[in-house]
Amino acid sequence: MSMKPYLKHIFLLALIFHNGDFLGAQKQRPPVKVIFDTDMGPDYDDVGAITLLHALAANGECEILATVASDGYPFIAPTLEVFNRYFKKPDIPIGVPDTSAPDFSCPNHWNDSLVARYLPQPKTNQNYPSAVEVYRRTLAGQKDQSVVIVTVGFLSNLSALLQSMPDRFSTLSGRDLVARKVKKWVAMAGGFPQGNEFNINQHASASAYTISNWPTPILFSGFEIGVKIMTGHKVATQGSSESPVRWATAYCLSNYEHKTSQNRNSWDQTAVLCAIRDPEKYFYVINNGTMVCQEDGTNTWNPDQNSRHSFLVHKFPYEVIATQIEALMLYEPN
Repeated sequence: MSMKPYLKHIFLLALIFHNGDFLGAQKQRPPVKVIFDTDMGPDYDDVGAITLLHALAANGECEILATVASDGYPFIAPTLEVFNRYFKKPDIPIGVPDTSAPDFSCPNHWNDSLVARYLPQPKTNQNYPSAVEVYRRTLAGQKDQSVVIVTVGFLSNLSALLQSMPDRFSTLSGRDLVARKVKKWVAMAGGFPQGNEFNINQHASASAYTISNWPTPILFSGFEIGVKIMTGHKVATQGSSESPVRWATAYCLSNYEHKTSQNRNSWDQTAVLCAIRDPEKYFYVINNGTMVCQEDGTNTWNPDQNSRHSFLVHKFPYEVIATQIEALMLYEPN
């Protein structure tokens, strides 16, 4: 008899024993103040990511200050509203990118269908303020060095934020405002030690500018992390029949890229998990180097140029992390 199933259970039990239970792991810590920046559309791992974020917020582990769209497709921001409403947080600010941002829809147009099905009134991105305005207003109202930004999409908004000028919300420039208010930035971006990853290369100029000019620590969850962590089947089959999370997951598993799948890669969920919880409980963290982003969207890791950049490396079997992530993705509001 193969020992592999037993070994997986042993790893899982060890991880739970080390970390605490899924939802109660970090109740003793003050809630993380977080801004969630997502493309929420070209793929659908963003659905799991925003669900995971709301699950951790419901457990008192974080406070969601804002959710902003980095994709210019008209139904991205309304999709965020659908999920925030479902998780009983309808007042979370939502922002949209400027016209320089990529404009992608998913091949199966799940965003359009979701908004038509779940949003009480038709909306598009035009119904929401700019992401830069939301960022500046939100950051200005927080304590110094208190906000964590997590991006699971293009870096269009952060590039624009860094280059923003003083306004009615703050007398600081964008870069100075970030330096004062942001504790760290966690990004699902790039590949390590080198890569050519979608979130970076689809708006390469914004990516290169943002990464080279960002004034606080950055933790990267690269392509190679989430690609091995498969989730979604339980959400699609066990979630509430009223849930937009279940609907979107089941719909996309049935026809994304014109094929049927049992699960989907969990790129974005890993970034959210590590933005809120201690990443070293789930992954190794490699420090003491610099992520170098080229103008063509490729990236490398320079270990000889010390900075405040770091990236994740797998520590546990992929199935173990998938189990923890999907448990959070099954969260339902009371």
